[in-house]
Amino acid sequence: MATYSARPSPSAFSTPASTTLFRRLTWEGTVPLEIRVDSKELPANSDRGLECYYIQAPRVSYLPLLVPELKRFLMDVVFDEAAARVIKEEDWWFESEDGTLLKWHWPIGLIYDNHTILSSARTAPSSSHSMIPLRLILHLASPPTDKLLLSPSTEACKQAFMGQMKEADFIRWGNTKRMTGLRKAEQDGLWEGIKEHSFDEYWRVAAKITPTTTPTRSTSPPPAPSSTSLHSRPPSVDPNTGGGVPDRDGAYNVRSVPVRIYLPDGPILQDLVPPTLDDGK
Repeated sequence: MATYSARPSPSAFSTPASTTLFRRLTWEGTVPLEIRVDSKELPANSDRGLECYYIQAPRVSYLPLLVPELKRFLMDVVFDEAAARVIKEEDWWFESEDGTLLKWHWPIGLIYDNHTILSSARTAPSSSHSMIPLRLILHLASPPTDKLLLSPSTEACKQAFMGQMKEADFIRWGNTKRMTGLRKAEQDGLWEGIKEHSFDEYWRVAAKITPTTTPTRSTSPPPAPSSTSLHSRPPSVDPNTGGGVPDRDGAYNVRSVPVRIYLPDGPILQDLVPPTLDDGK
């Protein structure tokens, strides 16, 4: 059985500066969070004047990845030694201030946007454009496992993330060979990049499975128009290549764009989205 050999990650010279800038700006996006421990669950002798923790969290990160930092803060300044010995972080879980159970497998930026839109729809519009912290409640015990899609753990979040990467790979290329062709250390490197919020570590691997953005030129004549349906769509044609067959890993060889639309208080929408119009433009 043939195997797919993942291409080397593009160098800084082969990736256009505009692409790198866009990726960097997206990566560096943050949202303000105010995390407060449920007052009913605070252990005895806790410092109740410091149960709130404020953080500017990366949009691409996940709630389970904030737990170690939260734990250090609580152990250092809120809990006493007796409480620190009995509290188990695997029992921690989050909900919003209005009591909505938060999805651990959603990126923090998505959680923030979803709840901000819902909140703004219920209140009068404000003239202020400043970002208001999203207020979250941290529970220290009794996670509602019957309602949580995943167990509240970093490992479960990692598995969900890797599953979404493979799904995006299949939608984009029609197979998962690019993801499955990565060595285990490289697959782990994707998650470590998210976990440590390391742009370079993440894109060192991600560049091997996402489309290249530098077109390969060709002088071959353009192909004849096709009436192929969207669901069996052929590779699109790069208008800058003279209509030649594009590079296998090029952006104009993508079958569909992985897109999900999250509706506040509504279903999640997903369909095959072509990267170009039917004429290849």
